[in-house]
Formats: sequence, structure tokens, C-alpha cells
Amino acid sequence: MSTKRDFYEILGVGKTASADEIKKAYRKVAMQYHPDRNPGDKAAEEKFKEAAEAYEVLSDADKRTQYDRYGHAGLSGAGRGFGGGGNMNMDDIFSQFGDIFGDDIFGSFFGGQGGRGRGGQRPRGIRGSNLRVKLKLTFEEIAKGVTKSIKVKKYVTCTTCSGSGAKDKGSVQTCSTCSGSGQVRKVTNTFLGQMQTVTTCPTCNGEGTTITAKCGSCKGEGRVYGEETVTIDIPAGVQEGMQLNVTGRGNAGERGGPSGDLIVLIEEEAHAQLQRDGLNVAFDLYITFPDAVFGTQVEVPTIDGRAKIKIPAGTQSGKIFRLKGKGFPAVNSYEKGDQLIHVNVWTPQHLSQEEKAMMEKLQASNNFKPNPDKNERSFFDKVREIFS
Repeated sequence: MSTKRDFYEILGVGKTASADEIKKAYRKVAMQYHPDRNPGDKAAEEKFKEAAEAYEVLSDADKRTQYDRYGHAGLSGAGRGFGGGGNMNMDDIFSQFGDIFGDDIFGSFFGGQGGRGRGGQRPRGIRGSNLRVKLKLTFEEIAKGVTKSIKVKKYVTCTTCSGSGAKDKGSVQTCSTCSGSGQVRKVTNTFLGQMQTVTTCPTCNGEGTTITAKCGSCKGEGRVYGEETVTIDIPAGVQEGMQLNVTGRGNAGERGGPSGDLIVLIEEEAHAQLQRDGLNVAFDLYITFPDAVFGTQVEVPTIDGRAKIKIPAGTQSGKIFRLKGKGFPAVNSYEKGDQLIHVNVWTPQHLSQEEKAMMEKLQASNNFKPNPDKNERSFFDKVREIFS
């Protein structure tokens, strides 16, 4: 069982909370547990990270829908650590969610740091963009879960300069305009007195450093276009259209900035004989008229091999057999679907003269005239029972 706390509980809001209510709640919790307000308090730092991860999911419409439907398990399939801080670090939090607090709100609360994050350090570079890829899975892979390695064409960190964008260490200098703070302050005289504003340094774009000589391989970007093999852990039970998030495996950031995420869109390969209906698997079984009359034993395909089932004598077309637990597992629980086998009695379409003569003799027999039992349920009753 998962020990991760509920994201709505973390932010102190209900499941019907609006986007604005979630934003306000996150701001309040983040202010309460901000590391600069709680120096050296590891517990507060973890709660700060925990709140950031909760907001990351609940502020995104797609992720929130996944979480509401599948819980934590629906979001952790690609190795992402949701809840309890996960894989997020302080640079991630401040670079992604700093705008929630305004340009200088942290400065006004925590000693004039201007929202630079812990210890007054600004995040390096520019965050890379997210990437989206499609991943097709077979029924067998979905049923058991699978680890996939895929090649992704994207921006990767420049190995020549290790992502700095500079020719060498001596080519990186403290910005002379902002003295390394990444911000410039402007004082304006008004009729109410002096008013001070803080803006991003126009020379270094807020990074605090400038490059005097660019790396020859990446031309100062700190990244080059290349290819990377990404390993993705897919949980059992995923469905068509579900998205998995692999943190930090998107495009590399510029000049040492954090990488974006890799968003994996799940697609299902059609099965030759089976169809999926939620957690259940459906199979159309065709049997001969004699088999329906006398009964038989047949072998049917399942998502994990084959299974034998007994067809009782006198089985009617439309009969539905259930193989308990032979369906797909649920992503967010121990629930498992069933396999439903729909029996179809095959009616011959081409008969020889001899076969026609035999059938004509049978046609006059009272035993071959429809005479349904009063207790025989209709097709719709059977379907309702199956899905109830």
C-alpha cells in the first residue's frame, strides 16, 4: 500500500477546488515551510518539496485528471517520485513555480533575496522544454508491465563544455551590471518619496554571469542536438491515452539549466483476437451446431497464453462465459478484470445436397423448433449481470 499523502490533503483543499484556490493554498503552504524561514529544518524542507509536487500535479489539468482517476500509481509509472519530495530539487521548484509568489515576494520576506531560492543562489541557465513521444504496447506488455528503452532525438548537454556554454572556466565572469545577483534595482522619486523596483538583469538575463568566449561545439548554448536512450518503466494496466512523465529526460536546458520532462503517451496495439473493454477482455468464440448440441471442450486465447473451457451440451448462441481474473490489472489498485467469452453458434452458409436433405429432415422435428425456457435470461440481462 502507498504511504504517500494525498495531494489535496497536502495543500488543504477539497477535490472540487478551483485552479485559483489551489494556487492560493500552495502559496500559503510554501510560505509556511520555506527553507529560508526554517533554516536547517529538514522536516520543513520535505514539506516544502511535498507541497511543490502536489501543486505541480493539481495545477496541470491533464495530470490532475490522471491523479483523480488513478491516484499516485497512475503518475509514478515512469519512475517519477511523487509525494514526499520525490526527485524535485530546490532549483526545479523555484524555476518552475517562482512566479506564484511574484517577482520580489521572497525578497520582502526573506532578507532581500528576490526569489533567488535557497541561499540567494539563482538557478543557472534556461530550463529545457518538455518532449512528447508515443509508445505502443501490446496487450501482453500492458497486462504484466514492461521496461522499455527508446531512442529520443533531442537537445543533450554539450560534453565539450559540460553545459556551461563557455570555452573554458576562465571565460565565465561575474556579470558587471548586477555583480552576480541576476537583478538590478532602480530607485524612482515620486511625490510619496522614493520607490524601489527590482527587475531581471538585462545583461546576463538573470544568470549572474556572462561568457567572454563561447564553446566552439555548442556556440555558447551549453547543449547540442543529439540522441539519447531513455529507459521507461511502464506499470501494468495502463490504458490508451494515458500519459507518463519521466522527470528531467526532455530537452537539456541552455547553459546548465535544468532539463525538461519526457511525456510518454501510451498507445495500444490491436490484438489479433481479443478486444479490451476497460479492465475486461472480450473474445468472440464461434462453435459448430453439433458442438452446441452435444457440448465440447475448446481452447481460447488469453492475454497471458491459452485456456481451456468446457461448452455444456445445449449451449445457446449468445451465451457469455467468464474467466475470472483473466483481464487487465488496475493501475491504482489490486483489482483485476475478467475475460468474457461470447459464444456464437456458426450457421453454415453453403451446404451439399446430402447436407440439405439431412437438415430438411431435422427441420420438421419438434426438438429443433425454438422453445426458450421461461427462466432463460435475455442478452441484455446477461450483459447487465456481467458488468454489474
